[in-house]
Amino acid sequence: MNISVLGAGAWGTAIAISAASHHPVCLWARNPNAAEIMRRDHENKQYLPAVTLPNSLAIESDFERAVGRLGSDDLLVIATPMAGLASTVADVFKLAQHPFNVLWLCKGLEPETSLLPHQVVQREQERYATHAHAVGVLSGPSFAREVGEGLPCALTVASATFEFGQQVQTAFHHGNIRVYASDDLIGVELGGAVKNVLAIAAGISDGLGLGMNARAALLTRGLAEMMRLVKAVGGKSETCMGLTGLGDLILTATGDLSRNRRVGLSLAAGESLDRVLAALGHVAEGVLCAQAVSDLAKKHHAEMPICTTVSQVLNGQLSPEAAVRALMGREPKSEN
Repeated sequence: MNISVLGAGAWGTAIAISAASHHPVCLWARNPNAAEIMRRDHENKQYLPAVTLPNSLAIESDFERAVGRLGSDDLLVIATPMAGLASTVADVFKLAQHPFNVLWLCKGLEPETSLLPHQVVQREQERYATHAHAVGVLSGPSFAREVGEGLPCALTVASATFEFGQQVQTAFHHGNIRVYASDDLIGVELGGAVKNVLAIAAGISDGLGLGMNARAALLTRGLAEMMRLVKAVGGKSETCMGLTGLGDLILTATGDLSRNRRVGLSLAAGESLDRVLAALGHVAEGVLCAQAVSDLAKKHHAEMPICTTVSQVLNGQLSPEAAVRALMGREPKSEN
């Protein structure tokens, strides 16, 4: 199986490294100079420094060549941030001469529309009247650096097509990665989006020194919000108890490599959001989709006070301290 990974950020590079041990893999980088440096140094110094790129991994900066090398039985992986999904998949569909197997890795919602990734892909497919493509998402608790270094990891592929899930398992289920299959695209994608917002909340809580009791309560009630939204939108609430919900939430809310957690920590320290994001150097998806999550919850009448409050902090409507007071001052309720 030939695999092309579009997007040479940290996660795209890590997943390409892993797949290259078993399949012919091409990693596409938008910047030709960056691609040339990666070919020369066998390292992505900007996004995944000190991790060696295998000799078998092809680095490409020509988009048409990266896509055109694939047949209908191969796999195209879109590893851009959520903000780049629509334009990237549109460019792919413009070139499509046959049905593609398209997998995306991004976690979030489209900010302007609150659409889930698979809905964005479906919209672009209809816009370009392309062939029927097999599509799905690969998600789960996965820091790129650990995957790039060959440490163990478990992920979930979600697709409406059973055969597509099997193909993704063939592509990535080996060595340090286990891949489970699911048919719940909504649950898997919403878990990946909501957990990033909750990780910002956890960072704020820890940054304010509220303690481990507070963090445990925050994550538990945040998980309840996630399950509520997934069910309201039409997914399976039990999906939230798996890798792409609870698993990814634990990692992103507590792990030191979490960008969304770092955003919360910095906001609690009194830094401005603009300064925090400039210092990160990477995309923190929770910042970009917090309002979209809140909007989607309102549309489906799902109560999500933690996510809504995080959105208000990011928008400058509440200070971190005021956000805590607002959440703690809510009326008592039944847990279930």
